[in-house]
Amino acid sequence: MRLSNLADYAVVLMSAAARHCGAARLAEGKLNATKLSQETGVPLPTAKKLVSRLTAAGLFESTRGIGGGIRLARPPASISLADIVEAVEGPLAITSCTIDGNHDCVLETGCTVKPHWGVVNRTIRKALDDVSLASLSDLPVAPQIRIMEKA
Repeated sequence: MRLSNLADYAVVLMSAAARHCGAARLAEGKLNATKLSQETGVPLPTAKKLVSRLTAAGLFESTRGIGGGIRLARPPASISLADIVEAVEGPLAITSCTIDGNHDCVLETGCTVKPHWGVVNRTIRKALDDVSLASLSDLPVAPQIRIMEKA
């Protein structure tokens, strides 16, 4: 199993956007696809496409016009890796038979493996759900020097 480049780039863009949360960073100017592209190295056409998909999925909020831009629709801690991947890839499914209502497999009626794919799919989903955007966007913290007071 492998994520597409689009899903990978979406995670990179969302992580960069999460680092722009907070008053200090927002004071530097509005966030947009161009700024995210410059910051991350994701090509601008791809960044625009992903910003559109992530907005449609409810992960970004956008404001048009002068002073407009994008921002996260929810706090980074409440957005999971699964949310981001699904916004780009669609429902997470290790095989097509794990998607509800999908019956396009010719082996479906006699398949002895199908009941087990659900367990695998739920395990992968949980693993992706357990990784928050906040944890993906953590910046390295500079070590702090403690100054000991004299007694």
